[in-house]
Amino acid sequence: MKKTVKNFLLAAFLIIAIFFSYQYGIWKGEKNILKKTPPLGLENTTPDSSLAKKVDFSIFWEAWRKLETDFLKKEKIDYQKMVYGAIRGMVQSLEDPYTTFFSPTETKSFEEELSGEYEGVGMEVAIRENQITVVTPLENTPAQKAGIKPNDKILKINDISTEGLSLEEAVKLIKGPKGTEVTLLIERKNWEAPKSIVLKREVIKIPTFSWKIIESSPEVAYLKIYQFNRILLSELNKNAPAILNSSAKKIILDLRNNPGGYLDVAQETAGWFLPKNSIVVWQDSGKNEETKENSGKKSYKTHGSGAFLSYPIVVLINGGTASGAEILAGALRDNRGVKLIGEKSFGKGSVQEQIFLSDNSSLKITIARWLTPKGDLIDEKGLEPDIEVKMTEKDWETGKDSQLDKAIEIIKNIEIIKNLNE
Repeated sequence: MKKTVKNFLLAAFLIIAIFFSYQYGIWKGEKNILKKTPPLGLENTTPDSSLAKKVDFSIFWEAWRKLETDFLKKEKIDYQKMVYGAIRGMVQSLEDPYTTFFSPTETKSFEEELSGEYEGVGMEVAIRENQITVVTPLENTPAQKAGIKPNDKILKINDISTEGLSLEEAVKLIKGPKGTEVTLLIERKNWEAPKSIVLKREVIKIPTFSWKIIESSPEVAYLKIYQFNRILLSELNKNAPAILNSSAKKIILDLRNNPGGYLDVAQETAGWFLPKNSIVVWQDSGKNEETKENSGKKSYKTHGSGAFLSYPIVVLINGGTASGAEILAGALRDNRGVKLIGEKSFGKGSVQEQIFLSDNSSLKITIARWLTPKGDLIDEKGLEPDIEVKMTEKDWETGKDSQLDKAIEIIKNIEIIKNLNE
């Protein structure tokens, strides 16, 4: 009898132990969802710790379980979408339009766009003053042909208001299969009322680089950089010999409507025009407001050939000149006193790092701000042109490029410098 009781108690103990082990495993598994442990601020509640923040993360699981048990249309529950939705909400709470989350599908689409081809209408957009705003229409695309301009505000996409839309949601609505249409309600500064513009989506092949000799001035080469994608450096290498062996002794560099791209590509491009070891841009991570520690600045320098170093240069910019294009324009002005001609640039000078997660989703996180070599902030300020030339409605209608005309006029009067290092 005693042996039976002993065995019974032992069995009961084992059952209880297994049960609590199982519950602990669930609890621990929830804490380590997607193989991630809670951040220090959630675990460390020591009063004297600057990271000590009592965050009741259990409320997340309480809400999760309530949805799981009480939501009427249970067939609509998609647990993976719920996880992604939670991450999006977390990212959006930071209130930074350039810090974003991409699902695996969106990550692939983002990478394809930077590779130079996708289906849509062909324009870069951003959030400015809480409004979806056109950064630039891309060359020879439905957006450009329809007259979309930098700094146009998009109030509606089809019948959907853009108020409160994230950048990713807006882009997803604008892009689509070739042959389909999208209607944008556009607000422009000099319009009395917003106008609807219908765009037919196409396969967008984003150009990278082109150049030509100015017919009226054979000593001037006109170089146009459309974006700083991975193709640009090979395009420069391929075309440089022809430019160097041409009649050109001066350069007009057109960065208008260039939305930027990869920092390292902009840095390498600067190496064609600047002496070796010139500062291209400063990356400023600012101060930690809690520890008051200064993370300092990091400089990015040139290490290229300086093949166009002896060529006098002027640079064309406008409201569609953004990010990497602003970095290059600022570097040329600060290092060589190059004149910027046109209109104020967009002012997109924050640093984003794309971090790939374990399921091929990704986070694009703002980690710092760009400063020009002389320390001028680009973000939300932009670059003011040295010589302002605005394109008028008449210019657009007639195809007259008054900004390029002014650049030709200015570059003609700049003396050729044989060796900047002398």
